[in-house]
Amino acid sequence: MKKEHKDRLSPKRPGSERSLVMNVFLSKAVLDFFIACGIVLGGAMLGGIGAVVSLQPPTQTMLDVADRIKIWALAAAVGGTIDPMRVIESNMLGGNLSPAIKQILYLVFAFLGAHMGSELVKWVCGKG
Repeated sequence: MKKEHKDRLSPKRPGSERSLVMNVFLSKAVLDFFIACGIVLGGAMLGGIGAVVSLQPPTQTMLDVADRIKIWALAAAVGGTIDPMRVIESNMLGGNLSPAIKQILYLVFAFLGAHMGSELVKWVCGKG
């Protein structure tokens, strides 16, 4: 009975490497989502403060900034450079689809975060 208990707690369980890879993937995807969302929300809020200081309408400024900054939030969330696109290209051409699919999913999560941030700004400003 003790041997059974010891085997169950062994770190060499089948499938444990796969779950570790999935945990790393999901944690990076969630991080990309919230980074992109935070960039849009923070940029819009600071743009609204700048509009108040410069005596411009803050609501319209926040909406404009949220729409313009979305693409930059996407780029910043996935690494800030064109490297993710190179990873997709090199792996697709080499026939290795798994890293390319991961990069595409990271882009999708970042896009969803940026879009959610933009929609939250619209909702707060009463346009959503």
